[in-house]
Parts: sequence; structure tokens; C-alpha cells
Amino acid sequence: MDIVIPLFEDFEPLDAIGPYQVLGYLPGATVRFVAAGERGPVADSIGGMRLDVPIRYADVEGCDVLLVPGGHGTRPLMDDEPFLDWLRRTHTTTRYTASVCTGALLLGAAGLLDGLAATTHWAAAGELAAYGAAYTPERVVHRGRIVTAAGISAGIDMALLLAALLIDETTARAIQLHAEYDPRPPFDSGSWAKASPAVRERIKEL
Repeated sequence: MDIVIPLFEDFEPLDAIGPYQVLGYLPGATVRFVAAGERGPVADSIGGMRLDVPIRYADVEGCDVLLVPGGHGTRPLMDDEPFLDWLRRTHTTTRYTASVCTGALLLGAAGLLDGLAATTHWAAAGELAAYGAAYTPERVVHRGRIVTAAGISAGIDMALLLAALLIDETTARAIQLHAEYDPRPPFDSGSWAKASPAVRERIKEL
């Protein structure tokens, strides 16, 4: 099973690493990072991590799962027609095409979300309609071969769903146990609806 995650400058680290942590344990699976630009080091959006990516996206002709992370680096790619065309071609080969956070905007720009319900990071929710998608404020939205996840941490939830779809639920639950993914956050402020006005203002400052 070939799972491909394209990386680009300013990608959101957990968008990629969270699903990688889950899907890398699927029996028979290989997870490959491919460069959405040139081969070599790719920096995350925080700036403290650089991953060496030796394979360029154009070298990949197909895969079983295509998973597109988000981050500020999605913005230049939304007008990168060769990359968007690669997304379209690769999607024709997949069992599932997925996104995390603003990776959904790249799927939308490639025309893959037209007429579908989808989710993304709350800050980008209003942009999905421009691509014919209906924003749904859920952590994971599964429509046929397309699976979209909301912001950052939701990619782990989405990857666990993919694990169940690709193998079975017991395997997904076992990987969840291995990761000890049993969230009990100290604050109940993980969505725009739950956040106080003060918290909403603080995130804008941050």
C-alpha cells in the first residue's frame, strides 16, 4: 500500500506528521513524503523543523492514498497549475484522496471538491465555497473517495478513519492504542464555537 504525502515550504507539521504516525503502522503500508517543489530540505511553518525530501511529486505517477497537508505554503500552490494537474491525475489512481487543514483548498483548486461537503481549518472555512464545496464544521468529513479533516490535530482522527477503511476497525483501534490517543485537553477551547472572545483575539495576535 503506497501512501503519498506532498510537502512544501511552510507546511503545518502536525498535518503531515500526525497522519504519518498513524498510517505508517498499517500492515504492508509505505508512507512517502514527496516534494511539491524541488527535492531537498523542506521547512515547516514554525521554522524549527526541516525534512529532507528526496522525491519530487512529478516522479510519482499514482498511489493508493494521497494525503495533502495544509499550512501557509498551500497559498502559492493554489495557482501552480502543474502541481494541481498532478493532484488531478494522481486522484484518478487512489483508493482515497485526503486533506488536512488548508490542504482542502488545494483539493478544491484542483476541482476535486466540486459539489461535495468538506471541512478545513476554521480560518479558511469561507474559502471552500469558491471551489463548489459546502463547508461542514466537523473534524472529519468522508464523501466517497474524498476524506477531509479540519485543522491540524483533526488529521489524526482522519488517519484513524482511513486505517479502518483501508484495513479494519480493530487495526485502527490498535494503532490508536499504540499512540495512546485518548485526548483529555486541559482547556475546552479547541473550536471557534467554543473559544471565548478573548481567546479569539489572542489567536489573531499569535
